[in-house]
Amino acid sequence: MKTPTPIEVEIKLALAPTGPAALAQHPLLSEKNFQQQTLTNSYFDTPEGDLANARIVLRLRQVDGLVLQTVKTAGHGSGGLSQRQEWEWQVPDAQLDLTALAALPPFQGELSGVLDSLTPQLSTNFTRRSWQLKGGLATSSATDQDQDQESHIELVLDEGEISSAGYRTPIREMELELKGGDPEALWTLALILAEQIPLRPSDSSKAARGNALSAQHWPLPDAQSPAEWLHRATLALDAYHDSRQATFLADARQALATLAEHPTLDDADRALAALLPGALDTYGQPSTAYGKSALALAHRFTYQTALR
Repeated sequence: MKTPTPIEVEIKLALAPTGPAALAQHPLLSEKNFQQQTLTNSYFDTPEGDLANARIVLRLRQVDGLVLQTVKTAGHGSGGLSQRQEWEWQVPDAQLDLTALAALPPFQGELSGVLDSLTPQLSTNFTRRSWQLKGGLATSSATDQDQDQESHIELVLDEGEISSAGYRTPIREMELELKGGDPEALWTLALILAEQIPLRPSDSSKAARGNALSAQHWPLPDAQSPAEWLHRATLALDAYHDSRQATFLADARQALATLAEHPTLDDADRALAALLPGALDTYGQPSTAYGKSALALAHRFTYQTALR
């Protein structure tokens, strides 16, 4: 069995309809080799949603003739950035390895009694293109350059569909996962890509999206701080694109407007926040101005939180 990574650190970005083509043509990627795979995934939970309530993901993935079993714990973060533990190992067929699951920390407590009740609850099927990027990104300081030369980032582009309880919604997203080096390299790369690719931060995993789709329920968190208002706006946009309920787009615009007027913002943050409400189109799709400003704010909020 694979031991858990110390921490899985990634930035998830939702793409506008023109985003995948723009990404493939980006100078950082257009001349690099990439791997393409078809991934078929089943997500397991109890009928009562015990794993979802504990914010634990259990997945069987079929790819390249192999079956991989994955467990991910509750992550934390916002503005597209998330950090969480992960275990992954190969299994002989598309059946859960319950013995190995029982040995994992997430299943040592209250969840130890749910293993026999686990059944498939949703599926995701998509094509993944992946690029391995090692250093060589444009950076702004000697310190950043030293960090960047040590970085290894896997960039993946996923296009496909989530299916849950008879509902379907498209997958069109990019993930930047840190394989080695300083997390600052993730922000550097995301901001470079946002200059030319219409994108936005996304705070909803595929499993969370599927669970919300099945329940037809997209709760939004309360917000007080600027980072919380940006997180609420991001989740509202995620909800709008999966639910097609106009109220969520209105919620996102209201959260962005509240963020722009927040009394604790400094002048630099306020200038970035002021751009966001008008940088979404009628259909809630981001322009490059939206992606650049939202990522810059998310980066600044993450840095400010780390200093506290």
